[in-house]
Amino acid sequence: MFPGQYPNKHLSERTVQKVFEAAVKIAKVKKDVSVHSLRHSFATHLLEDGIDIRYIQELLGHLSTRTTEIYTHVAVKDIRRISSPLDRMMEMDKGE
Repeated sequence: MFPGQYPNKHLSERTVQKVFEAAVKIAKVKKDVSVHSLRHSFATHLLEDGIDIRYIQELLGHLSTRTTEIYTHVAVKDIRRISSPLDRMMEMDKGE
């Protein structure tokens, strides 16, 4: 996926890290981030877009969904969208 200098070789892990570090510096990112942060972000965005956690698990190569659950960040906006059945009933009562 990431060809290196020679056609039959891929980029080394260290090269990817150096390119990422340079991009972070150019973008003036202040957070403590790493290449691994991209993996977390990828998983989180998939989850936010409604992709089933089992598919995310497969994409990340995890054996257990527990690992994927720990790995993904739960977005605050998604938590705010959750309403309890009681809340929905109360809203229905207000409408009558």
